[in-house]
Parts: sequence; C-alpha cells; structure tokens
Amino acid sequence: MRRHHAKTASICGAFGALALTLWAGASLSSDTPADRTAWQAKYRRPAEIPFPEGDTYSEAKSKLGRMLFFDPILSASRSRSCATCHVPGLSWADGLPRAIGERQLPLPLRTPTLLNVAWGQQLGWDGHFRNLEAVAFGPITAANNMNMPEKALIERLSANPGYVAAFRAAFGDGTISKTEIESALATFERSIVSGEAPFDRWIEGDGNAISEPAKRGFDLFNGKANCAACHSGWAFTDGSFHDIGVARGKDLGRGKLFPKSVKLQYAFKTPTLRDVARRAPYMHDGSIKTLDAVIDLYDRGGIDRPSRADEIKPLHLSVQEKAELVTFLQTLTAQQEPVSFPVLPR
Repeated sequence: MRRHHAKTASICGAFGALALTLWAGASLSSDTPADRTAWQAKYRRPAEIPFPEGDTYSEAKSKLGRMLFFDPILSASRSRSCATCHVPGLSWADGLPRAIGERQLPLPLRTPTLLNVAWGQQLGWDGHFRNLEAVAFGPITAANNMNMPEKALIERLSANPGYVAAFRAAFGDGTISKTEIESALATFERSIVSGEAPFDRWIEGDGNAISEPAKRGFDLFNGKANCAACHSGWAFTDGSFHDIGVARGKDLGRGKLFPKSVKLQYAFKTPTLRDVARRAPYMHDGSIKTLDAVIDLYDRGGIDRPSRADEIKPLHLSVQEKAELVTFLQTLTAQQEPVSFPVLPR
C-alpha cells in the first residue's frame, strides 16, 4: 500500500520500486582513488518525492494533472499539449535544439527535461519561475508557444463535464481556476522521476554494473575535471546558475534579471545529467550536438570573461580521460519504461 505524506510521496509509488541502499563496499583495487568511497556516498537516491506544504499530494489531483498534461485542449489550436515538448520517450524533453511553438517557429531556448523537477527551485533556464506551480501558464499563454489565454482555457475546461468532475474530485469544487490548474499540473509533474540507471546499481553495491573506464570517469568527474562542483548529488545538479563560457551577445540568461551582477551575466541553470546520453543536443540553446563536444568545451574552459564561473577553466584532459568521462556519463541513462497516456475527458 502506498503512503503519501503532507510533504512527500513515495518514489516507489510514482514510478516503480527503486533500490535505495547505499553502496555496500565492493572490494577496491590497489589503484582505486581513496576518495571514491566518500564520493559515492553523495549519490544516494532519495526515498521520497518532496511536495510543498501549500500543494500536497493527492491521487485525484495527480490524475487530473496527468490528463491536463497530455491534453491538447490546453493550446489555442488544440494541436499541442505539454507532452508535445516534454515527450516521455525522450526523457521528458523533445530532442530539438530549440523548442517549437504553435506557430511552428523556434523558441529562444531548448526544452528542459522534467526529470526530477520536484527537487528543483527557481525553475527555467534563467530561474524566473519561483516554483513549479508558477511555470504552467508561462508556456500555455505565450503567443509563440501554446497561445491559450487564461480566461479562454478556464472557459474551455469548464464547458467539459469530464473536467468539471475531475476538478471536483481533486479540489472538492467543480469551479475551475488558474490556481487549481497550476496545482494539478505541478502535482503530476513532481511524479516524473528518473529511473534506476547502471550508475545507481553500482552505488548500491554491484561492482560490475559499470565498466572500469566508467569508474575512472567517475573519479575524473569528481576529481580532476571537477564536474561535480556544479553537477552534484543524486540528480547531478546544484540547481544554481553559472556562466560556463557558451552564451554570447544578448543571450544573458539570469543576467537579464540581475543586470548589476557580474557573475550572473550569461549564467544559465545547471541541468540534470540524468538520462544525459538520451538528451542531445546540449546547452540551453542546443548548440552542442554530442557529449564528446561538451567535454571538449569544458576542457577548453569556454569563453574567458569576468562572468565565467570560477569552476570553469582549462582542464588539460588527455584523449583517454575525455573518453572515460563520456563513458561514465553514459551510465546515468536509465532503461526506458513505457508511459501510458490517460483517457481524456470529453
């Protein structure tokens, strides 16, 4: 039986049982770095999904959010849904360099994955959304995205008896509001959790789950290459904003919100590395096509300028070290699980 708390819900209940034990201590070879065991302990998967006090979990609310997420009723032309850009089979992104809106024009930024979004704060590439609830109506009402005015959406949903019943079940009232739409979508989206990858099985104690080159790549990731300075923890992100030396010109990222901050110019949010091998192209603008090219960028240190993060500097990695880093990153991708589409109210 699943148990849901005021602040949390079981990950196992959301997307299947996930092993959560710490690495048990497989025997280390004589050339294994002494720091590896300590590094491994930092990557334990959490046991529960966090839900905020003001928007706690309920099954009815999650079910409603799932229907809304997959329903093109949320776009003016009834041709696009949230799942058009956040595709389950593409690790909840779209695989494009830039998102495409209702008018079939590229948007300024790449679609971010929704994997593990429950643990995120200050969402969006520049962090202008204060929380997950605040995200929903950004793309819904944007003229170049889903192009659906708030009032028109509420009227459309209110005219649908199935949705009126679903909102009543979720909120105790058939009256549909913006706040309830935001809450339902956020509740479902918090259940989108990355699956168990080979890396997780290694952390749990299966010494054969990843290869020796991948293990050396892990050591580089946490050591010489210093990737873990930003891509930290089980979700492989610090949730913060850094200029890694990619953006140019007016593409200022968080710097647009904080124009007086030197370090926030060209700074974008650190993305998760979960399922990273399945989520090309890379960077906020989709400008880098492969993981090998990403490693080359970091090895060069990107554009040297005052805003560049202190952690970004030339690494002087060898060809073998670069290959080992890529091999490690490939272990973060889970086996794809089927996602069923809901029956939509009509």
